[in-house]
Amino acid sequence: MKTTHLLLSLAATLGCAILPFTPARAADAPVAKTKPSATPTETKEHKDARMAWFREARFGMFIHWGLYSVPARGEWIMCKAKIPIAEYAAFAPQFNPVKFNADEWVKIAKDAGMKYIVITSKHHDGFAMFRTKVDEYNIYDATPFKRDPLKELAEACRKQGIKLGFYYSQNLDWHHPGGGGGEWDPAQKGDPEKYVDEIVIPQVKEILTNYGEISIIWWDIASGFMADRIYKTVMECNPNIIMNSRLGGGYRGDTQTCEQFSPAQGFPGRDWETCMTINRNWGYNKDDKNFKSTETLLRNLIDIASKGGNYLLNVGPDAEGVIPAGEVQPIAEIGKWLKVNGEAIYGTSATLFGEECGVFSDTEKDKKGHPVFNPIWNWRCTARPGKTYIHILQWPGAEFTFDTKGKLGAVTKAYMLADSNKTPLTVTMDGGKLTVTLPEKAPDPIASVLVLETAAK
Repeated sequence: MKTTHLLLSLAATLGCAILPFTPARAADAPVAKTKPSATPTETKEHKDARMAWFREARFGMFIHWGLYSVPARGEWIMCKAKIPIAEYAAFAPQFNPVKFNADEWVKIAKDAGMKYIVITSKHHDGFAMFRTKVDEYNIYDATPFKRDPLKELAEACRKQGIKLGFYYSQNLDWHHPGGGGGEWDPAQKGDPEKYVDEIVIPQVKEILTNYGEISIIWWDIASGFMADRIYKTVMECNPNIIMNSRLGGGYRGDTQTCEQFSPAQGFPGRDWETCMTINRNWGYNKDDKNFKSTETLLRNLIDIASKGGNYLLNVGPDAEGVIPAGEVQPIAEIGKWLKVNGEAIYGTSATLFGEECGVFSDTEKDKKGHPVFNPIWNWRCTARPGKTYIHILQWPGAEFTFDTKGKLGAVTKAYMLADSNKTPLTVTMDGGKLTVTLPEKAPDPIASVLVLETAAK
């Protein structure tokens, strides 16, 4: 283990992530290919019914948990420190997460107002976090734990009414020969076709058939040659499942995936999701205490919802099966806010306006040569039929005024969502500018929601 300790010390300061992304405009999204993610004959009505729960949810929990929680340097440590297969596998006898409690994890998500959970069933290190018959490199057979946490989590989700999805790394596996992405250990060399046939396909069948209703399959790092076989396997097991956009092979997926950023304008007409860390790492890193504030995370949720997307917020449990307190605390605060203001998030549609989110620079360009988007954090908007929600992020004082651009119906009533009495607020219209007289004090220090009930235009 001395070699491992040396490698870990060299990599101790490395941050870990799935793949880095930079902020982009909606126009920069990958061009849709011809291959679908749903059944080829799916009607719009069927897809709307299949996607209905996802569009209602708006907020979910991502869980990156695996063997990498033992070295505690994030989920990419095997690659970044170039740890040989046998040496990395030696962490398995040390992995005994006796404090893991599926009911507690699901309760944390539910209390935070999250409606679904996506957990890593197998990440790039190739270690299965479920009891698989494919080989013994899994949490049940290779560790002292001798339990299947995915089974326990599936049962807890069913009991508490939370949807469950599984992340599966189909195109990177540093442990199994032919798995791709590994070039530091001769044992990683092998036949990619054999890897797909003997590891990927049977494990995908297992996670889609052994755990009851699974609502999402979340791929990572698009592949080419294997996509058709994987897609066929998924359709045979569960044609109603939701897939993200990272399968590859021309498959568009049901949901566009954004990583660590909120797209400037969302993806109009496309279901999408932003996955994001609370600190700098996805998998547990004992030295990463750089937790985002409740204000930052809540504003992210509001911003993403205002553009029609879902917020999949990550936690990285440690080797004992405990979600760090620095991650639990801010999402618990978001849950308190949602208990009061959830009506303005769940099941809402994107902003009626858009200019409030920010502007593209006339001079600054990103690495791709596109104008840099500069967000403005004064307010955001979400909507549903008959109601427009104004999320006030910077309390303006006595009045809130904005230009409706002719996109808002006649306002019949205005009140603060936090006011259980729905005390009417004074509304005036001057040309296209609407002014609402606000309470003396903001109901919430981070985001206060003004409700505008409107007549049909």
